[in-house]
Amino acid sequence: MTCLLAWCLRALLGALLILALPLGAAEANTLRLLVRSEYLDPAILRDFEREFSCAVVVEQHDGDDALLAKLQGTPSFDVTVLPDHQVRPLIGRGLLAPLRKEKIPNLSRLEEAFRTPPFDPAGEYTVPYQWGSLGILVRPAKDAAAPPATWGLLLDPAQQFQPFVLMNSPRDLIGAALRWRGHPLNSLDLTRLREARELLAAAAGRALAFDSSEGAQGRVLARTAAAAMIYSSEAVRAMAEDPALLYLVPREGSRLWVDSFVILKAAPNRDLAEQFINFMLHPLQSARVAGFTRAATTNASARPFLTAAELANPNIYPPAEVRARLEYLQDPGEKSPLLDEVWKQVKAP
Repeated sequence: MTCLLAWCLRALLGALLILALPLGAAEANTLRLLVRSEYLDPAILRDFEREFSCAVVVEQHDGDDALLAKLQGTPSFDVTVLPDHQVRPLIGRGLLAPLRKEKIPNLSRLEEAFRTPPFDPAGEYTVPYQWGSLGILVRPAKDAAAPPATWGLLLDPAQQFQPFVLMNSPRDLIGAALRWRGHPLNSLDLTRLREARELLAAAAGRALAFDSSEGAQGRVLARTAAAAMIYSSEAVRAMAEDPALLYLVPREGSRLWVDSFVILKAAPNRDLAEQFINFMLHPLQSARVAGFTRAATTNASARPFLTAAELANPNIYPPAEVRARLEYLQDPGEKSPLLDEVWKQVKAP
């Protein structure tokens, strides 16, 4: 049974449980999550339901645009997982609830580096939960030497792997183009953005497709693509299925991504949301999720529960020299329309 089918069945069972309860009891005992597909192990959610005598209803999305669309209006979700670059905009819109830290004692288990992240310096709204890098998943030719770790594998016609997939993510793709040209990941300089636009528009004409990280993973595994921009967690899962694949973090520099739990300001069940986050920060649960997603955990106390192979995997926990090349995406604020226009022109037919 696939994870998606399992979640659908669980959502149906949760709905039946809700119908069997008085309305007030149902509301008080239901946690509504909004997450990416295959992000949380259904077995962990079942354990939470048993421990807290509740139902968990999961709704999935397939990327930033879909996430924001589902949060428009009056969302009925309690908890969602935000990528780092979406945190400041949603705080600005008043959509997030400040954390009641006394209700989440396991916050003390976070690694020091993630307690005051640049996207939430006071740690007021977010609980960083998983992290990783952005890179390239490649299928080298049989018996060929490993290709160089460079964005040129996608952006330089002389080096590119064919066929290749570009990520359908404006900030990630623009950032990669900027780094390939030697510019900062978050540059908003007009000349540099025009340069990135031209580079990406040309690459788009040679690419097989734009796709999500999950979709790109599937294309490389199916051998319909030889290279793809991808997040490290999807790359590691792909390599577990096909050891011939390689994951490369470009030497020019790339992105450090962090996913964080947040509680929505309009959450119907804030108390249960806090219990859920505290539960997920238990070292055993954090380690289970890391094993399921193949992302790095922010939970220092979870490390004893990780396998030696997970801890030693440089694609999950990159060495210092690789991590030094990674940057956070920053909120462009009022200059967001510049990036929107670049993306619009890159995607134009």
